[in-house]
Amino acid sequence: MGKKKDEIMETKNQGSVNEPEWKEKKVSLGNAIIIGAVLAVLGVLIGANWQNMFPGMSQYFGGVNNSRNWSELDEVYDKLKSTYNGEIDQSLLLEGAKSGMVEAVGDIYTVYMDKEESASYVNTTLHGNVGAGIGVEMGLRDGYVRVLRVLPDNPALRAGIMTGDILYKVNGEEVYTWDSNQIANVLRGEAGTEVKVTIVRDGSEMDFTMKREEINNVSVYDKYEGDTAIITVTRFDNNTGTEVQKMANGFAKKGVNKVILDLRGNGGGYVSAAQDLLSLWLDNKVILTQESLHLGEEKTSTNSGKAILKDMKTVVLVNDSTASASEIAAAALKEYGKATIVGKTTYGKGVVQKMYDLSNGGMLKVTVAEWLTPNGNSINNIGVEPDIKVDITSEDINKMRDPQMDKAKSL
Repeated sequence: MGKKKDEIMETKNQGSVNEPEWKEKKVSLGNAIIIGAVLAVLGVLIGANWQNMFPGMSQYFGGVNNSRNWSELDEVYDKLKSTYNGEIDQSLLLEGAKSGMVEAVGDIYTVYMDKEESASYVNTTLHGNVGAGIGVEMGLRDGYVRVLRVLPDNPALRAGIMTGDILYKVNGEEVYTWDSNQIANVLRGEAGTEVKVTIVRDGSEMDFTMKREEINNVSVYDKYEGDTAIITVTRFDNNTGTEVQKMANGFAKKGVNKVILDLRGNGGGYVSAAQDLLSLWLDNKVILTQESLHLGEEKTSTNSGKAILKDMKTVVLVNDSTASASEIAAAALKEYGKATIVGKTTYGKGVVQKMYDLSNGGMLKVTVAEWLTPNGNSINNIGVEPDIKVDITSEDINKMRDPQMDKAKSL
């Protein structure tokens, strides 16, 4: 399931005699390993035999569809029940089975969340209520949970944590095989308490000890330089479109004649929020087409009569952490000729998820469709290409340089 240390510690200077030697740590986990193996077996069996396995598990799943045969899974359960040298928690097995079934689909965006994980996801990812923490936004990139954005005026920024860093350990415990929600849970805590975070950057470990603080995790913030408004959107939540609308309504009084829309590190959010934002530039225009095996084709258009920025000179900043709803925004503004795109090719998440509440208080996030740009282009695993490519290096960040922003200001 996990990655080996030599994979995440691989450096550009392979073979250097000064590189640290990494060896896999052997840890005895006792019953935890056995339970983990049990859950994995159940998950694989469910995912691989979904069409054949249901009736035999009716006593555990409630028996809602007798057209499926769950005998193989039932066989594993009976054998465990009669032979395993220890206590078996049936509810834990059921949770593992559900997780394994969803994981066996093979789509990293289709996820099962139990009651606690669901509450955390809604509270933090969708609404930004993070409580006390260090002030980073994280997401899965290239097989590891990385820092997607370091929020302004917070402990992580002051300590020196950067976008792109791999979350490796928290308080000495390896977390690099965990998902972002699990890592976020251990990063959060009581304000004023210390947390030690070990990251991997350019193949080297770095330790940061910080005190947790209450984080004001707004989705939009602005600043003004002369006649230029710089609008940074960190994610697309319920309030994003409304907040940008308020800012845009004040541009005339501030003498703004140019907008820089910074979507770097924006991992996405609600499509409806991107729709609201794009309505400031595009009047009743199709911004995406969803194609779905089960739902058919559906087009999403901007609102009418709200495009107060349709003639405003606009530059959009993107990078390889710009994903999902933020790619919808960048692609639409590019293809309608409303903005110049500057930075690096975006992440390439061109699929749509829907959230389904479950009876146990959990949640199922399911990929239900692929979306296409206004011109009918797929960006999934491809990304949105900038009009002007500008890179930013670790050295630039260390020295507080931002060549991407500098280029945007010069246009």
